[in-house]
Parts: sequence; structure tokens; C-alpha cells
Amino acid sequence: MEIQLKKGLLEYCVLASLVKKDSYGYQIIKETSQCIQISESTLYPILKRLESHQFVETYSVEHNGRLRKYFKITDLGKERIQDFLESWQQVESIYQYIKEASSDE
Repeated sequence: MEIQLKKGLLEYCVLASLVKKDSYGYQIIKETSQCIQISESTLYPILKRLESHQFVETYSVEHNGRLRKYFKITDLGKERIQDFLESWQQVESIYQYIKEASSDE
């Protein structure tokens, strides 16, 4: 997959992984790997950006004597997903146009 396209979709995959339940970094990687590969070095800057835009918020929970940072999607983050889903219809139209134009060769 083209790098720029993948980068654009990763943010939405991370947000989607948090819709059902709050999660921490490793768990988010496992969850999103079902549809797209992501590394820790890619994930944490995305999470930081999502937090700075108030799409997610964080809290800590003690686990085995250490604090584990959990991420929780906010209402603004849920709105972000809805905006993406609504705009995806336009992307599908563009895809169909490109596909049809390519098959005319």
C-alpha cells in the first residue's frame, strides 16, 4: 500500500480500535494488525497527535507493579470517525472512476 495512503488510514484504524474498549499501546497494535500493520514507533506519535487534538484521552492503571497508560476515545474522536465514514463515499467514487478508466485500456 502506498505510504501516504497508509499513513492517512492509520489514525482512523487506531481510533476504531478504541471504540469498543479503552486500550494500551501493545493491545492497539494487536487489534489494528487485523487490517493494517503498525509498529510501536509509528503508533505512539499517532496516539500523541490524537491526544493533542483531543480525539483520545489517557489514564493510567497499575499492572504488575507498573503504571500502564490507557487510551480512551473521546466524543470528538467518535465524530472524527463519522466524518471519515461520510467522506469515504467520495473516495469510493474516485476509486470507481480510476478502476473504470483503467479497464478501458
